[in-house]
Amino acid sequence: MQVAVVTFDGFNELDSFIASALINRCRKDGLEAFITTPTPTVTSMNGVAVTGQRPLEFVTEADAVLIGSGVRTRDVVADDRLLRLLPLDPSRQLVGSQCSGALVLARLGLLGTMPACTDATSRPFVEAAGVTVLDAPFHAEGNIATAGGCLASQYLATWVITRLLGEDAARGVLDYVAPVGEQPETVERALHAVRSGRAALR
Repeated sequence: MQVAVVTFDGFNELDSFIASALINRCRKDGLEAFITTPTPTVTSMNGVAVTGQRPLEFVTEADAVLIGSGVRTRDVVADDRLLRLLPLDPSRQLVGSQCSGALVLARLGLLGTMPACTDATSRPFVEAAGVTVLDAPFHAEGNIATAGGCLASQYLATWVITRLLGEDAARGVLDYVAPVGEQPETVERALHAVRSGRAALR
């Protein structure tokens, strides 16, 4: 099983790297994430240059696609050519967004009437796209999920791992990366966010 962590120029390192690193703890179980980029190299909002592991066309093969955020997301959603390279299909893929990535899902017409989570800076732009924004870190309906706040990327990764491998696999990953002495509460906080986010507004 493969996950495309879509990473555009100007990306937020926390969004792409936390999600991919957590998911890649599951390689032994057959789940692997790849930094997926529209150009061979992208540069983060803080000047970190990264070589993509997969081209953007990889999203059509992936079992899950996570759209990261960054300082140039509004440029992304204004680029019809770029958006045509994102033919996402929630009927057969898990599709998630982090912070301003919700703008991409909205522009692709994937959210419909579904509310979304995003960060405070992106909120007015997501609302201007006609999307109701929740004061919550994570929300999912069916195969679509959104997360808000950089560190909520752990919840997006937890959702993917839980959906594709089960809760025990997610527990194992979270327990490994949690701060020493805070493992139980870290694990339960992430799982609670995902469980409550799935149940919200039903």
